Amino acid sequence: MYGGVLVAADLPIADGSVTLDRGSKVRRSLSLTVSDVKFIPWNATDPLAVYGQQLVVSSGIVMGNSPPEMVPLGTFRIDEPTADVHFGPVTLTGKSSEAIIQDDRFIVPTTTRGYGTCIDAITYLIRQSLPSAVIVNQTAGTRNPSCAVATWDAQSDRWDAVTQIATAMNAEIYVDALDRFVIADIPSVSSAAVAWDIADGEGGTLMSAARSMSRTSVYNAVVASGENTASGTAPVSAVSYDNAPTSPTRWGGPFGKVPRFYSSPFLVTSGDCQAVADSMLFDATAPNIQTAITAAPNPAAEAGDCVRVLYGERKEMFILQSIGIPLTAEGTSSMTLRGGKEEA
Repeated sequence: MYGGVLVAADLPIADGSVTLDRGSKVRRSLSLTVSDVKFIPWNATDPLAVYGQQLVVSSGIVMGNSPPEMVPLGTFRIDEPTADVHFGPVTLTGKSSEAIIQDDRFIVPTTTRGYGTCIDAITYLIRQSLPSAVIVNQTAGTRNPSCAVATWDAQSDRWDAVTQIATAMNAEIYVDALDRFVIADIPSVSSAAVAWDIADGEGGTLMSAARSMSRTSVYNAVVASGENTASGTAPVSAVSYDNAPTSPTRWGGPFGKVPRFYSSPFLVTSGDCQAVADSMLFDATAPNIQTAITAAPNPAAEAGDCVRVLYGERKEMFILQSIGIPLTAEGTSSMTLRGGKEEA
């Protein structure tokens, strides 16, 4: 697509993949190889040039004589095409629309003053860059708390500002496969429905699995604080501790004392701080058990999904942290899974 107009359809794809990663500021990224040398970009308006051209990517299966069943994988701004000018192919990378917001840093100091709720403020910041952007609130009860007044200096990262407001809502924000900005609850294996079963053995899709454990990024207390000069309020803070008697990371237990600190101008009362600290504690105490698996691809998977892995005699539920989805029929998906909760 270029300027909202379809300029090339059904590109001859030789190879490629879409990567979804919750740990990245830009959740969806594209790597693509186009075999035909006629798609080498020479001019600014060519289909694979870098002046606002976007690729709309989908993947699916063909079953018998039925039409293909396709699943959207995302809309990607083209960033870096390269090619041998005589033989090709064209290789390129792309990013989902968070990158557009991230690039549009504030030219002048910008404030949320006058935008009463968090959704209003997020919508304002995003639509300054993308006027037609779709913002979807998928939080429980579609909650939309009032938004504190905050100001960012010129040159500040606009996407960082957006994610700060989402965090104040105890939520996360990302661009989904339909190119929508989705505000959603932080995923948890304790409450999320299982979106995908991945099993070994006959009839299963699991090909390999590896497991590692680390103390890195595991905490047993969260200190949340706020100081907002724009609102004229005094600095506030609150602490949430892991005090569960049987928790391996309990505060003061053998694990030790490992606090995590978070500060935001959107925390203007001690209650705000306590709510955010309590919300962050679950993720902070999650075991840093990195399970890396390879499986048959599932283009409908989304980073943040709860998946159940069945290997040997064990059944465990994880949050899907990242996944690579191939764009060719012979590819497999490599995934990293976070946390882990054994299911009886």
